[in-house]
Amino acid sequence: MSDNTDQKEWLVIVNPNAGNGKGKKDWEKISILLKNKALPFTVKFTEKKGHAIHYTIEGIASGYRKIITVGGDGTLNEVVNGVFLSKNCSPTDISIALIPVGTGNDWGRMFGIPLDYEKAISIICENKLMLHDVGLVSFYDGSEKKERYFINIAGLGFESVVVKRTNYQKDKGHGGKLIYFYNLLISLISYKNTKAEIIIDGEKISADVFSLNVGNGRYCGGGMRQTPRALPDDGLLDVTIINGMGKFEIIRNLKILYDGTILQHPKIDGYKCKNIKVSSEYVMFTEADGESLGQTPAEFSIIPEGISIVYGTKIIP
Repeated sequence: MSDNTDQKEWLVIVNPNAGNGKGKKDWEKISILLKNKALPFTVKFTEKKGHAIHYTIEGIASGYRKIITVGGDGTLNEVVNGVFLSKNCSPTDISIALIPVGTGNDWGRMFGIPLDYEKAISIICENKLMLHDVGLVSFYDGSEKKERYFINIAGLGFESVVVKRTNYQKDKGHGGKLIYFYNLLISLISYKNTKAEIIIDGEKISADVFSLNVGNGRYCGGGMRQTPRALPDDGLLDVTIINGMGKFEIIRNLKILYDGTILQHPKIDGYKCKNIKVSSEYVMFTEADGESLGQTPAEFSIIPEGISIVYGTKIIP
């Protein structure tokens, strides 16, 4: 611990571009609320992708052990990766809190963290902590094997194509609540299923994959419930595979992506596991917490009780 950092002080990492510029526009309001609650903090503003990872590693090395992310699921993902890449302490020594200003805010939805800034900050003040499982996905970027940690949901296939298209538009300054749903419909026109071999805790299956989601959390894509039974602290990954389903069948069943009944469909399989490996006939793209990554072959694993988070309400199993 360095002498110049009090462990009571929060490091606040702000993504000014989150929520189509809300991070920048609303920061003054958020900072006043933090000061009104007498929460001591130092603030860092990200300027590009990967910046929140850098600031997290730098902050932990300087002695910070409590981090508030002001942004969306992507900013939170970068902070989690920074925590695990830091060599200064155990990840469980770090507490992460969220003030959501992003487009999807799917992780915060699961823990009752509201979009109202004052209420979100009140939850931080209550400081209710739990140990949250963390996922790890390995994938390929060209011929190079890489890894990425995730706290909410990762995926392969159609989901990743939609994420890639959405992120491209966000980078161009186009955002909003309906962007993901719009891209979902547009991507359906050209998307084709991919034959894949999947090994789930050592058991091999073959599938004609439309999409495959791996979750600690229940929500993705601005409210879709692709892994509706996931628990963030059971030491298991929830896996949902949409298998052999055509685009017109998907369109007819869009509502089940949102209403929590997805696993009742006969062409959709659900599993709980600790490890899943996927190899595919043709390249399938990967994403984690809404961040576009690389491609198959990919492997997903779980780190039980990997990180400490501040929550509002807990999911009852």
